[in-house]
Amino acid sequence: MKLGAFSISLSVKDLEVSKAFYEKLGFAQYAGGLEMNYLIMKNGDSIVGLFQGMFEGNILTFNPGWDQEANTLEDFTDVREIQKSLKENDVTFISEADENSKGPANFMIQDPDGNVILIDQHAE
Repeated sequence: MKLGAFSISLSVKDLEVSKAFYEKLGFAQYAGGLEMNYLIMKNGDSIVGLFQGMFEGNILTFNPGWDQEANTLEDFTDVREIQKSLKENDVTFISEADENSKGPANFMIQDPDGNVILIDQHAE
């Protein structure tokens, strides 16, 4: 699943629970380790650092269809496809994209620690 441009670090309460959640989003462990209380999770060019007990605060925004410089990509996973996959993995939504629409759309979800994640597609 291609989520688009962005990265951020998140403060998490339970590293193992958060790791399992982000794996549902298509992230895989890239660096770090449970024994070090942090994991760097990567999905394409998107990187999320998960840190247990190191700091507070956060919000994420991913832009399907954009590279890191907001250039439109020819090949990307549509926001509605991402939403469908997450629904199949029992992820709860704050707001949803209209599945019958095309082009720009967005939805919001929360991870197990209450961090809000915005999937915001601007590309056609």
